[in-house]
Amino acid sequence: MIIQQQIEQRLKATFDVHHMSLENESYKHNVPEGSESHFKLVLVSNDFVGKRLVQRHQLIYASLQEDMQRIHALAMHLYTLDEWQEREQSAPLSPKCLGGE
Repeated sequence: MIIQQQIEQRLKATFDVHHMSLENESYKHNVPEGSESHFKLVLVSNDFVGKRLVQRHQLIYASLQEDMQRIHALAMHLYTLDEWQEREQSAPLSPKCLGGE
């Protein structure tokens, strides 16, 4: 879980995090056991207030520039605190991978 921990630390250092979950979903894909290549990020921060979705993604990519070279996929669900509360503090489930499971 080295990559996952590095991503979590970087995001916590960059954003005012209200809630964050980072799930390693590599096991759902056709990759070697123990891989850290596919992640699902749910991040709630008021740093996203007034930002469009693409701008939020750009902020994450800028923060994780070094890490993105080592992972294959990052599903991002990025919310302000108000948006998170409107969603009843839940994010969408990940779709099944066509190449795994």
